[in-house]
Amino acid sequence: MFTVKDSLNIDLIDECLILGVFDGPVKFTGIGKEADERLDGQLTELVKAGEISSKKKSVVKIHTLGKLSVKRLIFVGLGKEKELSFETLREALGKARKTIKESKVTTLSIALDTFTTENLDALDAAHACSEAFELASYKFEGYKQKSNQVEKSLESITVYSEYGQEEVGAALHVGRIFGRATNSARTLVNTPGNLLTSTDLADYSSALGERYGFEVEILEKGDMLKLGMGALLAVNKGSSEPPKMIVLKYQGKDEWKDVIGLVGKGITFDTGGYSLKTKAGIVGMKTDMGGAAAVLGAMEIIGELGPDQNVVAVIPTTDNMISGDAFKPDDVITAMSGKTIEVLNTDAEGRLVLADAMTYAKHHGADYLIDVATLTGGVITALGMDMTGAMTNDTGFYEQVANASEEAGEPIWRLPITEKDKERVRNSKIADLNNSPGGAGHAIMGGAFIGEFAEGTPWVHLDIAGTSTTSNNSELCTAGATGVMARTLALLVETFETKTR
Repeated sequence: MFTVKDSLNIDLIDECLILGVFDGPVKFTGIGKEADERLDGQLTELVKAGEISSKKKSVVKIHTLGKLSVKRLIFVGLGKEKELSFETLREALGKARKTIKESKVTTLSIALDTFTTENLDALDAAHACSEAFELASYKFEGYKQKSNQVEKSLESITVYSEYGQEEVGAALHVGRIFGRATNSARTLVNTPGNLLTSTDLADYSSALGERYGFEVEILEKGDMLKLGMGALLAVNKGSSEPPKMIVLKYQGKDEWKDVIGLVGKGITFDTGGYSLKTKAGIVGMKTDMGGAAAVLGAMEIIGELGPDQNVVAVIPTTDNMISGDAFKPDDVITAMSGKTIEVLNTDAEGRLVLADAMTYAKHHGADYLIDVATLTGGVITALGMDMTGAMTNDTGFYEQVANASEEAGEPIWRLPITEKDKERVRNSKIADLNNSPGGAGHAIMGGAFIGEFAEGTPWVHLDIAGTSTTSNNSELCTAGATGVMARTLALLVETFETKTR
């Protein structure tokens, strides 16, 4: 889709040209100056009148009315040059992409160098641009009957920059991969539970593995019985759909060592089981596999870019249903690790399936563990809808995850796990652990439970219950799934350093 050129001729641009505008006395230079002169200084007058704004993320479309070959100029406000961050640039370009979509153009040109600063070079701008364009253009098509009207879509984008064409092209490619993989995760989360069963998720994962040459293992129910995965099997008992334990292995080093384990909760629909959700609370539970989607999105990026790291992705997947055979409160189950668990809440099922997945990731040689899950409503109470909750047993490893999340624009906030928290999870009169010590510190209890299965392995828990979906449209997203953590996990793998302690 992207073509990079080093010289911009405004007479050769047809439909649309995008330019960045910074705060301060506006003095058009380069292509902006040429356009202003051809329009008899009208662009300068529009700036003075406030019609063209440099305010952060403002987008103004100007029609040239035949005075230029290019039909539209789109000015993107960037605020103060010294204050422009990568995230703000990405959001501004996302908003511009949505404006372009409304115009239904098929070709587009970008004056990339008008978006650069001392702190953000052309490679940063290129990555931000292509990633933003992918994220902002996402739409879940759904299942409505399609109109016969042919829709115009953007077919080609020409990026002009004096920076090296090959380097800018590579940055555009990487940004596009990050955006497309996030959109893949969004589509998985948006898909209804009857159309994305555990078998469907396993088939999707197998196809992903075949595409990128991953080693693939799909455990069936019989395999789980032999391995003693009593926690995952307990959650699956009420379902007519078979459970799956999905494993994808990517080897980026000669030796299978320093392995990063990515563990994603894959509950394809969650009724809560006999601890049944409310009428309002049960709607939207098709999204309870957001952790699995994040891991698969990250593996798509890893497969495309081929980092020099070793990664094992483990996804436990089932739905949590009610039947005469479903597990119930007061049951005692035995996890793969051998630990026994008293079930006090069947709606705290995510931590159960993750328990077996964490153990199995270590079985496959994971030296570092990250679990990602739409785990608790408590994290929304604690942190709201824009911040992912995080917990850890290893500060050095957590700092690397936090740095990756900051770069991805997917913020996390660390919650504590104290000895008293661990004592609450271990407080059962008849088993090693209980899966629901009460509502107080609910998000922390969920993380503390999962941490019991990390044991001595460096581990970070990411609770995306609030951030995996949004009810609002934004510069980079539409209402629905966000694909959160796919980019964070991929960036962690790309930048990972083994000395974390």
